[in-house]
Amino acid sequence: MVDSKNSEPLYIQVANDIKSKIASGKLQVGHQLASQNELAKEYSVSQITIRKAFAELTKIGVVYSRVGKGSFVASKATHVDFSKLKTIGFVLRDIDSPFFSRILTSVEKTISNAKYNLLLSSTSGKEEREEGMIQHFLDIGVNGLIIASMSREYVASPIIRKLHEIKFPYTVVSYMADEDISYVGTDHELGAFIATQHLAKLGYKKIGYINGVHDNKSSLLGDLRKKGYLRALKQSGIECDPMFEYKFELGGEWNDYQSGYEIGVQFIVSSSRPEAVFAFDDLSALGFQKAILEHGLRVPHDVAIVGFDNIRRGRTAPVPLTTIHQPLEEIGTLAFEIVFKKITGQPVSDRKILKPTLIVRDSCGAKFRNMKSIVTNAVSN
Repeated sequence: MVDSKNSEPLYIQVANDIKSKIASGKLQVGHQLASQNELAKEYSVSQITIRKAFAELTKIGVVYSRVGKGSFVASKATHVDFSKLKTIGFVLRDIDSPFFSRILTSVEKTISNAKYNLLLSSTSGKEEREEGMIQHFLDIGVNGLIIASMSREYVASPIIRKLHEIKFPYTVVSYMADEDISYVGTDHELGAFIATQHLAKLGYKKIGYINGVHDNKSSLLGDLRKKGYLRALKQSGIECDPMFEYKFELGGEWNDYQSGYEIGVQFIVSSSRPEAVFAFDDLSALGFQKAILEHGLRVPHDVAIVGFDNIRRGRTAPVPLTTIHQPLEEIGTLAFEIVFKKITGQPVSDRKILKPTLIVRDSCGAKFRNMKSIVTNAVSN
């Protein structure tokens, strides 16, 4: 049981308790820990909290996990040779990320079928921890790495560049602009084009863009999606109004929802507003929607919204979110296949760019506008 009055995060409390049991001898080296479900019940916390605790214990070399077999005590003194265990490390931004957690789930399924083991390490939303996590996996001898980088500069960090130069088996599943760096992802420009074109086809003439740019800094991914947005406007004969581009107030993926909310508040008081917006990602789209609805406007009647990512929260939003779907399951599968082929010396393409698709729900107004068109035609006839 964790202490609710303790100021430390719950996952740290759980990790510390497990470490104390190991230190006291209650848990011996090589001992298999209870399942995540059983530990969640024991500590009265969520399974996500347990996964975070395991990520923390893995980082310091106290615990290692074998997919399909469980988690085991492995103190640094045991010097476990993970390379002999056929192990791949996964450096994750944040276990709570609605985007990357789905890629992780796909990797877990694929890696288990291939009889490899997966070691998970979370940077807990802190970019400065990423290099340490990667170096730790190299130090303990994993066979390969899959990386969801924290950097929103979208270029290879020095440690990722090092992996590339020493030809270590790796790939990145967060957007990577460097074309020589191994990467599995989506055609982001095409996705933005599809989203904006959909709004144009529905008859909207004033279409805005919620850009993932923070503090007027350059964002390669935000600008790439903006490029698709602008191309769709041009092909649809719609003039681009710079006043309809909104930029994030806060940096970091964990703040995207709040940034979207604050943009929604700005939208409400603006004297010139678009009829529809394409948002950089679903989190900002959902934050924007919340602000709109709280201030008495309607979605999509007063403003239509299309997001990007197709996270689960979008399906159950007050107004279900129309969005661009990234094939996350396929991304996870391909990421493992690339690393596996590199480990086994097979020829493999370093970059896999997948085609996104449009998921139409209520927030774009497709049903509303089509019904309105039917009624108008019926009256005119």
